[in-house]
Amino acid sequence: MSAEHPARVAGLASQAAVRAKDKAAWVALFAADGIVEDPVGPSGFDPEGKGHRGAEAIAAFWDLAIAKTDSIEFLFDDSFACGSEVAFTGTIRTRIGGHQIDAEGVFTYKVDDAGRIAALRAFWEVDRAMSTTKPVD
Repeated sequence: MSAEHPARVAGLASQAAVRAKDKAAWVALFAADGIVEDPVGPSGFDPEGKGHRGAEAIAAFWDLAIAKTDSIEFLFDDSFACGSEVAFTGTIRTRIGGHQIDAEGVFTYKVDDAGRIAALRAFWEVDRAMSTTKPVD
């Protein structure tokens, strides 16, 4: 597993910015027409399931989905880099309002030629994640 793969580098930088709660750094990682689909398809974060495209929409997604959390951990088992993309497998653990929620899934990052994130796609099931909700010890 090469940590030097451009998509893996961008994915790890994205995760670090989220852990640090650094919105500006996170949004800056994306290409001008980059898109976030988290989760892929319709959800409470994206009722039409079209994703959040461009810096303004990605920043608004941050405010809706990330800013309100107490912490987010990326508990990934592995990653697979191919072409201009990487897929991380494992769990994203979110703590919010005294509760913990685990979203198991596959989380992909595609980069452009400059190494900027062109697409972040998160394949996880809302109902399945919500069923893991428990009070934080």
